[in-house]
Amino acid sequence: MKNEVSIKKIRRDAEESFRKGDYFCSEAIVSSIKSNFEIPMPDEMIAMASGFPIGIGKSKCVCGAVSGGVMCLGYFFGRTTGGGSKVQNTLKLANELQESFKNNHKVLCCKVLTHGMDMASGEHKAQCISFTGEIAQKAAQIIVRELGLVNIDE
Repeated sequence: MKNEVSIKKIRRDAEESFRKGDYFCSEAIVSSIKSNFEIPMPDEMIAMASGFPIGIGKSKCVCGAVSGGVMCLGYFFGRTTGGGSKVQNTLKLANELQESFKNNHKVLCCKVLTHGMDMASGEHKAQCISFTGEIAQKAAQIIVRELGLVNIDE
């Protein structure tokens, strides 16, 4: 894993991956975090993110970008064995991420965030690209801070 990353590049890569149509929001975030941190995360973790776009399986519930960001935090800080208190820190960090999004957009609900937008329109896609970048950036900031890594943009 890299000790120095560009948080701006993580955001750009996630946004571009969505913009080009390579991935949707949650997948783009996981892919960008994986490649920029150069972590040995299996590609199947990107696949695990494939059910979250458009508010979890097109249900328009929780914003898929937020879900992708939470998945990344879980990768770095989550537990792999039952018990223990490690999960408490992961929950705290996931809450920080979703609270940041709620502070900026008032809600986590995809249906509310995209109300009145045509799913195929440029406005909808532009908003989702922006959310993808925002969450990729915030998740990366949390990871860098918590692991004591260096953001080369500063």
